Amino acid sequence: MSLPPDRLETRLPDAKPLYSDSQAAVEASRCLYCEDAPCIAACPTGIDVPTFIRKIGTGNIRGAARTILSANVLGYSCARVCPVEVLCAGACVYNAWDRDPPIAIGRLQRYATESMLGAGVAVELLSRAPANGKRVACVGAGPASLACASYLALEGFAVTVHEQRALAGGLNTSGVAPYKMPADDALDEVEFVRALGVEIRTGVEIAPGPTAEALLRDFDAVFLGAGLGADARLGIPGEDGAGVVGAVAWIERMKLGTEALRAEVRSAVVIGGGNTAIDAARELAGLGVPKVSMLYRRTTREMSGYAHELELARLAGVVLVERAVPERFVRDPDGALTAVELASGDLHRCELAVVAIGQAKLRALAECFPGVVLDDRGSLVADPRSGRTGHPRVFAGGDAVHGGELVVTAVQDGKRAARSICAALGIEIRPDSPMRAGHE
Repeated sequence: MSLPPDRLETRLPDAKPLYSDSQAAVEASRCLYCEDAPCIAACPTGIDVPTFIRKIGTGNIRGAARTILSANVLGYSCARVCPVEVLCAGACVYNAWDRDPPIAIGRLQRYATESMLGAGVAVELLSRAPANGKRVACVGAGPASLACASYLALEGFAVTVHEQRALAGGLNTSGVAPYKMPADDALDEVEFVRALGVEIRTGVEIAPGPTAEALLRDFDAVFLGAGLGADARLGIPGEDGAGVVGAVAWIERMKLGTEALRAEVRSAVVIGGGNTAIDAARELAGLGVPKVSMLYRRTTREMSGYAHELELARLAGVVLVERAVPERFVRDPDGALTAVELASGDLHRCELAVVAIGQAKLRALAECFPGVVLDDRGSLVADPRSGRTGHPRVFAGGDAVHGGELVVTAVQDGKRAARSICAALGIEIRPDSPMRAGHE
């Protein structure tokens, strides 16, 4: 499947453009190369940040990329989508001083990894073991599965990823805000994973019955990294019909080219207070909708969305309405959306309403494999240190286990599970294996 060149996401400019060589060198020179670097501890995958920055500063871009990709095989997408303000850059010692901003770690990481991906040599940076005769299946082609598959492939496993959609990459491809990373860049990283020796099959749905049984029969282990399901619904009158859409569905269509923003949309509301809601609102404003409002049922201080992201949305013109509880969607006699009515009685005029209150859990996935169970939140139950489920050969990680987590934490889940699969199948991890880099 090729992406149409005129899709809506191409209208949104890169918020943090790729550094030039000189810009990267200057920024790298600011790093203090702390001995007990707090930025390493703040990275869920444990990338050795001072080391890769020092290598950039000395012109060793290959070495910098190798340091990053060893600890985080999806270090390219994480450089672009991670909330570095609350992770590595947020822990930078410069934050304790009122003199200079923290090191732009994400932008330096993007510079190193994109340089190597673009040159087509990134795959040469990671050592690979000979085939060990073991086969592993990964369900879902999002960050958790792609990370698990990559590390296992580097260790000699034959790995097949099964994805029900037409495009691999999970939310990196279909859900990340375009001003952070457009879909075609996410797909470039998917091709990097393929080049490591991972087979990715799209259009394959794993359901209870023969397909799930075939995985357990044909593979030595299975990793479940299928993420989350469809957008959750408010369940209020008027929700069904044109003009009301789930945030994940809207963002996916906007990114992949199947969404057209109607000219009559002069006002839009986004319902929710998480990062997905903020992204959707900021995207609508960036696409030229004159009035965009976020309706949140509590206060700003109680929002799960990041404060720095909300501030950027406000700078784009988005208005946040606190203590706004939608009661019904108002439609004209022809069924067109005209407003959202709140429990307070207030009306917010709109021609488009985007609902961003979370996603459903993939409960059917647990029914596929004996011993795999759900907790009271509807998430897959897996050991947090190993990713092992109640089935001895089935492991899990990412959003299917934790709900809406970060790409970087999904990657770490995949790496932990890869280590555990090696142990379960009696494969000793090489001393120089990339799987040994970063946090355990």
